[in-house]
Amino acid sequence: MSIFTPTNQIRLTNVAVVRIRRAGKRFEIACYRNKVMGWRSGAEKDLDEVLQTHTVFVNVSKGQVAKKEDLVKAFGTDDQTEICKTILAKGELQVSDKERHTQLEQMFRDIATIVADKCVNPETKRPYTVILIERAMKDIHYSVKPGKSTKQQALEVIKQLKETMQIERAHMRLRFVLPPKEGKRLKEKLKPMIKVIESEDFDEQLEIVCLVDPGCFREIDELIRCETKGKGTLEVLNLKDVEEVEIREEQSRPSWLRSFHWICIQMSTTLFRDHFGIQSL
Repeated sequence: MSIFTPTNQIRLTNVAVVRIRRAGKRFEIACYRNKVMGWRSGAEKDLDEVLQTHTVFVNVSKGQVAKKEDLVKAFGTDDQTEICKTILAKGELQVSDKERHTQLEQMFRDIATIVADKCVNPETKRPYTVILIERAMKDIHYSVKPGKSTKQQALEVIKQLKETMQIERAHMRLRFVLPPKEGKRLKEKLKPMIKVIESEDFDEQLEIVCLVDPGCFREIDELIRCETKGKGTLEVLNLKDVEEVEIREEQSRPSWLRSFHWICIQMSTTLFRDHFGIQSL
């Protein structure tokens, strides 16, 4: 049996196969490339945009269709659309070695980008570049885990990099405004979650501007809402406390000098990548 596109009936050779084993037999479905992960993440809702055909195979490349009795035994139904959904959700996406390598490289780069976006050097308060984080990840021989999200892995990488370099998550700058009756009591409860108190004003209300770890934000928010019964407020002043000296210096330069500086950076970056064999991000 040949597999055709639903539009122009041209036979497809570029098919993504999702495979599952049930009741001692192999079952496969034919999907459009780059659609399976979208379906699993919820980004793609239309099943027809994912499946090449609502048919369950034992071998997609040979066009061998699964027998009805085998489907009932393995899935408890012969409804092929429902079986396709099950295979989509629980099956293993078959990819070539080249595709797998490309996916791992992209995940590695995505993880490095998240780490660079979330972290700073604790001494200088300045962010790291993605290239530097990628190099550091290679130095610790970090291996990408395809089954884990890039965000989860980025948090793991941060923990591992702390053992070899100066790095920490950039702090959030918050402002608390607390009612006078609960102010002092709440301050004591909040203290363990506050890294640095930048300013404190106790007039009619207690107002505190401070730096906190982003991981504590939800707990702080819930504590203030519950303890003050909605009378206290929490405001995010900065998502990341980073040093902006370089940015201010850059903006103060004449436009021609900024352009010349940008060209020099691009040229040196290209030479650096060519010399060390680093691919462009």
